[in-house]
Amino acid sequence: MEAKVKQHKKLGELAATAISGNDISSSVLYVSALAIAFAGKYAFITLLIVALVLFFFRKIYGEVVGALPLNGGAYNALLNTTSKRLASMAASLTLLSYMATAVISANEAIHYLFHIFHVEENIYVLSGTTALLATFAGLAIMGISESAKVAIGIFLFHLSTMLVLILSVFLYVMRHGWGIFSLNWATTPEHGVAMAIFFGFAASMLGISGFESSANFVEEQEHGVFPKTLRNMWMVVSILNPLMAFLALAVLQIPDISGPYKETLLSKMGEMSAGGWLSVIISIDAFLVLSGAVLTSYIGVTGLLERMTLDRIMPNYFLKKNARGASFRIIIFFFLMSVSVLWITAGNVKTLAGVYTISFLSVMLLFVIGNLLLKAKRKHLPRPEYAPWYGLFIAFLAVGVALIGNIVMKPENSDDLPNYQVFLIYFIPTILFILVMLNRTMLLKVLLKLVWNIFEPIREFFLKLHKRIDALINDINSQEFVFFTKGNSISNLNKAMLYIRNNEHTKKVKVVKVLKEGQKPSEKLMTYIELLDEEYPDIDIEFVPIYGEFGPGLIKKLSKEWNIPINFMFIGSPDEKFPYRLEELGGVRLII
Repeated sequence: MEAKVKQHKKLGELAATAISGNDISSSVLYVSALAIAFAGKYAFITLLIVALVLFFFRKIYGEVVGALPLNGGAYNALLNTTSKRLASMAASLTLLSYMATAVISANEAIHYLFHIFHVEENIYVLSGTTALLATFAGLAIMGISESAKVAIGIFLFHLSTMLVLILSVFLYVMRHGWGIFSLNWATTPEHGVAMAIFFGFAASMLGISGFESSANFVEEQEHGVFPKTLRNMWMVVSILNPLMAFLALAVLQIPDISGPYKETLLSKMGEMSAGGWLSVIISIDAFLVLSGAVLTSYIGVTGLLERMTLDRIMPNYFLKKNARGASFRIIIFFFLMSVSVLWITAGNVKTLAGVYTISFLSVMLLFVIGNLLLKAKRKHLPRPEYAPWYGLFIAFLAVGVALIGNIVMKPENSDDLPNYQVFLIYFIPTILFILVMLNRTMLLKVLLKLVWNIFEPIREFFLKLHKRIDALINDINSQEFVFFTKGNSISNLNKAMLYIRNNEHTKKVKVVKVLKEGQKPSEKLMTYIELLDEEYPDIDIEFVPIYGEFGPGLIKKLSKEWNIPINFMFIGSPDEKFPYRLEELGGVRLII
């Protein structure tokens, strides 16, 4: 007997902020040194510019996710404004970003932990990283409520540690003066001010990686929590990252920051300002918060792949949940994929930096595009806030500049591949797999024809194979879809049929008109349905008048009676007078 799925309590502001905040706030451990290496004395300025760009992204994410409050982030935004193919590209980029985040964060966490005990052997680092990935996979399988408790503890400890470090360094500077900062400020960038700020900004944009995470598990958050997580994450990185870069320039010279202390900058600042005890605490904090970023990856990728599976892009195999409501098969799949990448690269996770950088920035860029499409194609859809057009322009331009900067940026070692080449090595197989899943019925038909032509001499044997594949195609196409029409426009009906024909695998569509008692469907509408039924001979279009009130109750009732999942039911964009929020409809999709 299958275990009953336990309904978990939705996340409040602190829990949701902690889960996504561990990812973005962990950037303080590396982004200061990275920005100083490229921007020199202007590093804290480039980080302030990044904070300004992120301010505009708060509105962009708030509008898109407020209008479409479903898991999936950029994938969900594009799915409801364009086609499955473009949305799937966003999903592939997000998946790669989470994979790189999990592997890099876990590996760096183990490096910090082993640094305390002076363990450097690579085999131990690889084994420790694998164990850490497995530990947080197990925690994610236990359910999001248990994961949130751990995330909150890590997040609060991290903020407390950073506060102690900032106060300690500030007091150190008060005692010893601003001489080192003056020396640093007197330096001149090697390639000029403009190039220093350009590449410094491109590198500094990594400081906001993780900002997109909250959008991928918005359905697990209480109503109204999501915009608060955006505000909280923005406040954390806007204060921590520029301030830490400024204080680093006040206690260490630029060659030391970008040289021997590049990977342990904060630990060195703690040691200088307060002694070895603070350096050890910072190393422990780094281990914990980077581990928290691993947990964020598991939670974010689970929300994304669940949504993709419901939309039949991924196999239904992944939808199985345990008694705690966790999609354990998705978590195990992601764990195995991350571990395989770790061991294939032999722990040299710098090779994943290009994947991490370009995929993350591309997801941010696609979110801007999703907002533009939402404004253009779903302008009547209610939303709690609106991103200004100038904010969209600034965000698009800023991410575009950062993306170009990271593509043309030369690798640290001359033997390493450029970022874009490493990115393509991982992106191409991922997008090919997604494309295969999207076009699987067509590929099955091509395979069927190929098999028939090549193996006709042994016709009897392959006739059985033909029947099995044909049955599989019929099984896929047997899924019925529903379109709720609220008017009598043949243009809207035709747009709906075009979308279904081009994006879904089906031979049956029910066109539903919800009527009041005593009301009859118009003759014009029934004539239009007959015309469309002739226009699309491969799809059986059935007109079904329903008497009642359109809303969540009716949708659930029809879904149960007809055995059609709610996410296979479509509607046009509702206007401001529509009495329900989109999430209350249970996952109904917008196609007009």
